[in-house]
Amino acid sequence: MCGIVGIVHGEPGRKVDEHLLRLMTDVMQYRGPDDSGIWLGDGLGLGHRRLSIIDLAGGHQPMTTGDSGLWITFNGEIYNYLELRALLEADGYTCQTNSDTEVLLNMYRRGGQACLEQLNGMFAFALWDSEKRRLFAARDRLGIKPFYYACVDGMLLFASEIKALLLHPAIQAEVHFDALQDYIDLQYCLGDKTLFKGIHRLLPGHCLTWQDSGLSVEKYWDLDFNSAEQTGSQEALADLLRDAVRLRLRSDVPVGTFLSGGLDSSAIACLAAPQLDTPLSVFTGGFSAAERYDESRYARIVADSLGARYHQVFPTAEDLAGSFDEMVYYLDEPVAGAAVFPQYFLSKLASQHVKVVLGGQGGDELFCGYTRYLIGYVESCMQKAIYGSAPLVGEESLSSLQDSLTYLRGFEPTMQKLFASDLFSAPGTRYYRLLQRSQDMEGILANSGWRDGSYSTAEAFCAEFDGVESDQLIDRMLYMDIKNHLQSLLHLEDRTSMAASLESRLPLLDYRLVEYALAQPASSRFARGRLKHLLKEAVRGIVPDEIIDRKDKMGFPVPIFEWFGGELKEYVEDILLGERTKGRGFFDMEVVEQSVRGEKPFGRTVWGLLSLELWFRQFFDAR
Repeated sequence: MCGIVGIVHGEPGRKVDEHLLRLMTDVMQYRGPDDSGIWLGDGLGLGHRRLSIIDLAGGHQPMTTGDSGLWITFNGEIYNYLELRALLEADGYTCQTNSDTEVLLNMYRRGGQACLEQLNGMFAFALWDSEKRRLFAARDRLGIKPFYYACVDGMLLFASEIKALLLHPAIQAEVHFDALQDYIDLQYCLGDKTLFKGIHRLLPGHCLTWQDSGLSVEKYWDLDFNSAEQTGSQEALADLLRDAVRLRLRSDVPVGTFLSGGLDSSAIACLAAPQLDTPLSVFTGGFSAAERYDESRYARIVADSLGARYHQVFPTAEDLAGSFDEMVYYLDEPVAGAAVFPQYFLSKLASQHVKVVLGGQGGDELFCGYTRYLIGYVESCMQKAIYGSAPLVGEESLSSLQDSLTYLRGFEPTMQKLFASDLFSAPGTRYYRLLQRSQDMEGILANSGWRDGSYSTAEAFCAEFDGVESDQLIDRMLYMDIKNHLQSLLHLEDRTSMAASLESRLPLLDYRLVEYALAQPASSRFARGRLKHLLKEAVRGIVPDEIIDRKDKMGFPVPIFEWFGGELKEYVEDILLGERTKGRGFFDMEVVEQSVRGEKPFGRTVWGLLSLELWFRQFFDAR
């Protein structure tokens, strides 16, 4: 994993400022502390920071091949690079290094843009064709690796992180108010927006071309719910999972796994351990505030069953107060919930022992692991029971869900809030309501004049939901989560690991697994509300039954309610109720004070406000 940067002028002959290019590259030094490089061409400059994982001596970037005139700066890993290298050699191509970067470069020489179809990996890269004066860039199918860009003053600027772009004098830090509305409503941005006006994300499964000052963006891959449905087998899914892990164990440096004690990370650890020649290192986090915040007992069950080297970290309230500012700096945008905090410390722990870590991100989205999917079906099936029909629920009914309803214990507040208004309205509207975070933040920015009324997060969300090519409710919910909510989690995964100079790999987001899972009938994936049914049956006998049969997994809960009302109360009030925040004139301070004093258990309002205010201080006040 690495950091990439580029400056591309529209007119030939215009020189790139070498000092500026180095500044933009080196601001991401933590993404690649092992090596750095820049290359200056005709009206173009490419920058690279390298975290050396494959071919430690031979993978220097930016890289070219012979006299091809092609130069590349690449962040990520191509896991099937050995198979692709054999393919290239059979076609007469020679590789001078053992790096996956050179394989990627030659795959583009061989097939152009079509090479993307053969890549199994996480990647964001930019490739310059000197002869055609054309830049081609692409991002992996699921959006694991970041790519940001801006078109300004006849230039294309791109980087792995926004902070690098902000160093260019042509970029002014301005709030994108439509994106801010998304953040207030959902705590992430829809589409290609970022919270910085004029700076865009290249979307997952998309590529872009820049030539003659013209930019075109194209989708090359998407989730497909309409491929020929196949009834898979537990063995076939287990084999795919095992192979996805096998490819992600390819490394010239030590590899470990995150282990939360949940099904996803446990499955990864249990599939990885038998494929290693030495004991697996696993890394667990938790909190001592209360038993419900500590799931390390489950992680130990797995670790003990594997004979793994077990490491754990229990961050404290003092750690949170001391690290909040730097976490916001590494994130660039306040887009994630409180899980960023333990993940940040877990990554720092792991980086002391290994350089690559495998994680279980993506399992909830791919294998229907969120309880909200069941809640969505409960409402629609009530509508069907009362009126005889309901959109998108197919053959499901209240009776078919009966055995799964125990999963809803503890989610009464969510259901009360959802069912309080607009019951049985359009499915997209209802799912938006399930995800919406802004009810508790209503009015916080109301007097700041930031909403002009021309954009609606709800309308944008529902338009995307209604455009999904499937008549199954579970498919539309999964699509929205993989394309949006998962992106905020991958943002967190990338930034927390990279802040510690650690490479994070995610086997459950192997595109072959995604395509296989989505090719199963919707009824098999949803399985009458039995969460992660396909995954559980595939890894039964591989993962301990105590993990598979759990019904109390909470994600990565953080005791912020107890801390913000207790030992961190003064810290919270000093920031949110202090003169600096008041003087900003952006918040309705009366509503902010009500939120600070009246936060409820599992509420996210105070966390969201802290993140937003510290983001303003970090990226606007400092400039």
